[in-house]
Parts: sequence; C-alpha cells; structure tokens
Amino acid sequence: MDSRFLAFLGIAALLTIIPGADTGLVTKNAIARGRTAAFFTTFGICLGCLCHATASALGLSVVLRESPRVYEWVKLIGAGYLVYIGARALWAARTPYGVEHGIAFAVKERRGVWVSFVEGLFTNLLNPKVAVFYLTFLPQFIAPGENVLHKSLFLASIHVLMGLTWLCSYAMLLDRMSAVLTRPSVRRKLEAFTGAVLVVFGLRLAMERR
Repeated sequence: MDSRFLAFLGIAALLTIIPGADTGLVTKNAIARGRTAAFFTTFGICLGCLCHATASALGLSVVLRESPRVYEWVKLIGAGYLVYIGARALWAARTPYGVEHGIAFAVKERRGVWVSFVEGLFTNLLNPKVAVFYLTFLPQFIAPGENVLHKSLFLASIHVLMGLTWLCSYAMLLDRMSAVLTRPSVRRKLEAFTGAVLVVFGLRLAMERR
C-alpha cells in the first residue's frame, strides 16, 4: 500500500478522534434529544465536511483562503451560530425536568432530528477553518499526475466515513449510558456543560487569527 496513503489514514484517524465542537454538539443533542438526534447531527456534520471537501477539490475554497474579508465574515457567522446553539443549551438547562418535561422531551426527540441535522450541517458549513483544512491538508497526499478532483474526493470521503463511524459510536455509547444521563439532575448539568463548551468553541473561533 502507498506510504502516502498510509500516512493520510493515520493522520486523519488522529484528527477524527480529537474532541472538538463536533463532539460537543453531538453530546448536547444526544442528551437533549436522544440517540436518533445525535445520529442526525453526525450526518449533518459529515455532509458539511463533504461539501467543504468538494469545494476544495473544485478550487472554490481558494476564495476563503485568499480573501481575508470573506474568511472573517464566514468565521464570525459560524462562531455566532455556535454561541447561539450553546446559549440555547444553557437556557434549556435552567428548565426543571419533571413529568411534564418527560412528555415534552418525547415530542422534542421526534421533531428535533431535522433540527439536529441542520445544526450539524451549518456548524461545519459556517466554519471556514474546515474549508482551509481540506484545501491545505488533502493536496499533501496526492501524487503528481493523479487526478486532483477524484483523489481529493476519495480522501475526503474516507475522512468523512471515519468521522461518521467515530461520532455514531460515541452517540451509541451515550445511549448506553442513558439510564444515568437521563436523570433530571444529571441531564441539566450535562446540558449546561455542553452548552458552555459550545459557547467557548464559538468565542475561540471568533477570536482566532488566520
């Protein structure tokens, strides 16, 4: 097997398991809306990555890299979106969890899967760092003479599948712990914690320099 490809697999795997905003968002939605919502969050995250990878392969991400103004605007919008999601989780954690909430939660779990998908999708689409990552990372593993578009999409698909597998496995782990996580006091604390984590990630993204 090509050593360049093996290097890609190793680095991509390490980058996949490092906790970040994606992990925080999956955690939040698993706790607040259930396992199915966590899966749909993961699907949205992976689709966002695939969109960025496709844009990178087509050369569209060069606009973000070469235009500081566009990069900053997209970054600030994405950071604001993360802060908004985190703030909503913090606010939800203030709500008492009683019998009535249990009924509302069942309804919210059914209705929240598409909301979770959109959150996962836009969390990545509005993060210019993802676009720049694919634009700078993938070319290192494309040999001279190879079709750039095809190889970029191939490598990106592998990375996305790694993320899909990892985050879905993580969501299933959270589901196995649901007996503990669904206790009212635990749920409120975890929802507040993950909300705070998302706010921190959003603020950090807003303040980061290129």
